[in-house]
Amino acid sequence: MTTEQKRGCRVRRAAWPADQAALRGLRERVFVQEQGVPLELEWDGLDADAIHLLAEDAGGRPVGTARVLASGQIGRMAVLPELRGRGIGASLLVAALEAARLAGLPRPWLNAQTSAQRFYEKAGFRPQGETFIEAGIPHRKMHWHGSPE
Repeated sequence: MTTEQKRGCRVRRAAWPADQAALRGLRERVFVQEQGVPLELEWDGLDADAIHLLAEDAGGRPVGTARVLASGQIGRMAVLPELRGRGIGASLLVAALEAARLAGLPRPWLNAQTSAQRFYEKAGFRPQGETFIEAGIPHRKMHWHGSPE
């Protein structure tokens, strides 16, 4: 049994045109509805050229997402609130790191919400610089060093 099967989900590479409704639905629920991110900030025009990942439960229901930009930036990591703490985010992050590696992108980095900083540190990311506000939420830039705890 794979780790993803134990977690009750599978992570796959998504295609923006084909999977756009599922990806948008997840991000709007988590970022716009739950966290209050304005729609114009969420939809930044970068999705068509990004690598997208989609976590689905055993029934094929979308439960989480992430994207990777050509710059190596991992972002838009979102898991449905009722399913957090089950390893879905960790599976998405592993898949994002692998997608970046396979695409030959620069060293992965992200702007972590400070409430999730420890999650990213456990995966091998290290903070850079000071805390800043993005979409009204405190963030910290982090770079991947490839040495998870």
